[in-house]
Amino acid sequence: MNFDFNNSPPPATHDVRPEKPDFRLSRMENFAHTLHGFWANGFSQHGQLKKMVRAIDDAGIVYGLMDDQKLGAEVDNLRLELHTKGFRRDLIESCFALVREFSDRILGMRHYQSQLLGGLVMLQGRVAEMETGEGKTLTATLPAVTMALAGVPVHIITVNDYLTSRDARSMGPLFQAMKVKAGCVVHGLTPSERRKAYGCDVTYVTNKEIVFDYLRDRLSLSDRVDASLLQMEYLHSSSQRSKQVLLRGLHFAIVDEADSILIDEARTPLIISGSHGGDEERQFLQQALDVANKLTEKEDYILELARRRLRLTLHGKQQIEHHVELLGPLWKGLVRRESTVQQALTAINFYHRDKQYLLRDGKVQIIDEFTGRVMEDRSWEQGLHQLIELKEGCALTQRRETLAKISYQKFFRRYLRLSGMTGTAKEVAGEFWSVYHLPTIRILPNRPLIRKKLKTRVYGNQQQKWSAVVDRICELHQQERPVLVGTLTVSASEYLSALITERGLDHQVLNAKHDESEANVVRKAGNRGSITIATNMAGRGTDILLGKGVLDLGGLHVIATERHDAARIDRQLAGRCGRQGDPGSHETMLSLEDLLLEGERSGLPVQCAMRILGQTCFGQVTARLLMNYVQRKIEKDHARIRRNLFHQAQGQRDLLSFSGTAE
Repeated sequence: MNFDFNNSPPPATHDVRPEKPDFRLSRMENFAHTLHGFWANGFSQHGQLKKMVRAIDDAGIVYGLMDDQKLGAEVDNLRLELHTKGFRRDLIESCFALVREFSDRILGMRHYQSQLLGGLVMLQGRVAEMETGEGKTLTATLPAVTMALAGVPVHIITVNDYLTSRDARSMGPLFQAMKVKAGCVVHGLTPSERRKAYGCDVTYVTNKEIVFDYLRDRLSLSDRVDASLLQMEYLHSSSQRSKQVLLRGLHFAIVDEADSILIDEARTPLIISGSHGGDEERQFLQQALDVANKLTEKEDYILELARRRLRLTLHGKQQIEHHVELLGPLWKGLVRRESTVQQALTAINFYHRDKQYLLRDGKVQIIDEFTGRVMEDRSWEQGLHQLIELKEGCALTQRRETLAKISYQKFFRRYLRLSGMTGTAKEVAGEFWSVYHLPTIRILPNRPLIRKKLKTRVYGNQQQKWSAVVDRICELHQQERPVLVGTLTVSASEYLSALITERGLDHQVLNAKHDESEANVVRKAGNRGSITIATNMAGRGTDILLGKGVLDLGGLHVIATERHDAARIDRQLAGRCGRQGDPGSHETMLSLEDLLLEGERSGLPVQCAMRILGQTCFGQVTARLLMNYVQRKIEKDHARIRRNLFHQAQGQRDLLSFSGTAE
């Protein structure tokens, strides 16, 4: 919900577990909403915001002359004013100035003007696009404290437990000085510990933890969350359900790395499930794998690599029916046998060790394709996880039965106020608006960027590419420049590590197998002569500080060895260098055998590029254009899939509303 600083709504609601009701726009409303989006994203209100920043600077001069005791009294007065008068412009300016002054005194960090702008944008309920390294963690304290002093519970949502704990711990003294209680929710906390953390004014929590806690609350409430009913139970019932729940509602959220959580992970359903199955199921799934291995690609099934899906041919369906004739009663149903074998084919063709998952302690653990991190205690649904376990010869876990399920799209639309911050938002600004009603505003960096982008080079095959990458690393290492190399998969990072080891160079590998030491490894990646290999995550959220003398050498150099499905994630890797006006450079080294082109290699454009590549300058240009085209096509495919899932979920809501449940 956006609001004008000069005409603000009441700051808090007294409903029990408040959240925004699910809604669906009519065609006319959707058309009007789209037009409004052009205006909201195009009209940034920078003029008004800059006036407020100047007023914050002026108020900061006054606060700078006060001692700590007088500043504390100002906090008490401001809390009362915000409670009684709402988000009046002068009160917001005073609050931002107070937070800035306390931060300077306690943390030794004084908010830049770019951070003040970012805080105002988020307080309005928008996405602030801020360059990597601009200090988004500190920026979030501005709207968080303002909302908390007004009595509005705040959730600051991050992408992993490490960042959640780190941010809560590092910003804790500032919140304490501002008389704001801050809590932290990470994996492994008990229900009572979670309830206490959510009861704080500001709660740091990961996206997955808060969604699962929300679903647990829905199960506790038996999906009956009518506010008036809960209020009556709270007043009159001895077994108040409202005391069993964890969350106090969905008031105001600040989503860090908003593009990753709200866009990239939008297709991932969040599911709470119960176990069922046994020896009979193991036999059934093993039979499905055996049948799948007897089928032939193209004749029995068609792979659609770009969309990561497959479809059975008529011949394939007949073959399945033939192979399962003597396998027992579980194979009699047409839909069951075809869907199960299709799932087995999916496990064989699209899920590979050290790419989509890794084996740890004899268990299959999922690798998040967007961050490269291991997702512990997570499993694929509909028997896919068990099929992969059988494929790898692991002990079979029990299949899970869905008890509660929700998507990120559906969950975050329920916040009364939603905001976000990220370094890469412009490519998905339209999707932010259409799904979440979030306008996007770009905040200029505190210091001008002097990051250098070197020319992209494309090689004919993987061997040529990796050889060139190693040569380039050796060249930069001789100059004593720190190098960060980004890979797409765990297996690629380990392969490159082996090549560098053969050259006798010391280096660090950061992938899903070594996530415990992630922050420490990334923090040292800017030291003189260091070589760091990292999967997609590249320590996102952790600053890379340049070592002594590195500035004079040209700063950190980043090498990307593959293109991701989304250009935004490539930009995130490049953003690891040249932060806060520091020097830095980045380049991309690709091959026509990269995963991006996996579904395109049989096409004429790729074959032509491979024939002429390396012979002329035109070959390089053709290859780069081809890579850009395929990447944009995949981005559009993913956007269409997310859009279709969103519309399907809304249609499903309409159907389920007749039964009184939406999850």
